[in-house]
Amino acid sequence: MSFTVLIPARLASTRLPNKPLADIAGLPMVVRVAQRVAQGLQQPTRIVVAADHPSIVQACQQHAVEAILTREDHPSGSDRLAEACDVLGLKDSDIVVNVQGDEPLIDPALVSAVAELLVQQPSVSMGTAAHPIASAEDFKNPNVVKVVLNAAAQALYFSRAPIAWWRDGYAQGIDTLAQPAPLRHIGIYSYRAGFLRTFPTLAQAPIEVTEALEQLRALWHGYSIAVHTTATAPGAGVDTPEDLARVRALFANAS
Repeated sequence: MSFTVLIPARLASTRLPNKPLADIAGLPMVVRVAQRVAQGLQQPTRIVVAADHPSIVQACQQHAVEAILTREDHPSGSDRLAEACDVLGLKDSDIVVNVQGDEPLIDPALVSAVAELLVQQPSVSMGTAAHPIASAEDFKNPNVVKVVLNAAAQALYFSRAPIAWWRDGYAQGIDTLAQPAPLRHIGIYSYRAGFLRTFPTLAQAPIEVTEALEQLRALWHGYSIAVHTTATAPGAGVDTPEDLARVRALFANAS
């Protein structure tokens, strides 16, 4: 199976300025992400950083990571990925996996598993991942996105609300979890390049605006999303200075 990993990297960040270039054990974070992904993948898989600033491209090139420059004014990551598909000359049938540029602890095996979804299910337009939620606090947390699946392991709905709702068990509040455990969505996606080119042209969905979840646009317009369920939670991403300090400590302890 051959596919392309695209890592969008945007220099501007309100909570962590210049986030893609943040140093982690001597390397820029976006380079760490690319190297981490490469650890578990076989050729001819291609790993490309889609940057919005020349400084990110330069940092990647200094460490033998392929990078391309995309526009600064894209309204979403999907628009940036669509431009990257055109710059790279990908065919509509080519598989692309989107790995966020702030995930230096991403499991490389998860990248391959999400790409494989599109090979095994030719009718779906997207693939993503989920894992069982282990605590009631995570289930209640609106920053933890939940997903409910159908019999074919395709997404029925994504929500920040606690779903699926355990009617009898939650009558007095959410203190325990139903079985089987609800699923937490993991923010990694696979696409066919043709769908990536189509997605930014689709009108925003009302449910997408309400939930602030872009993947709901695909469901609202009738596209299917296959979901790989993994037993383990992903490594922590980096959104804040506190997250960065924690990841730096993990790399320091591992060296």
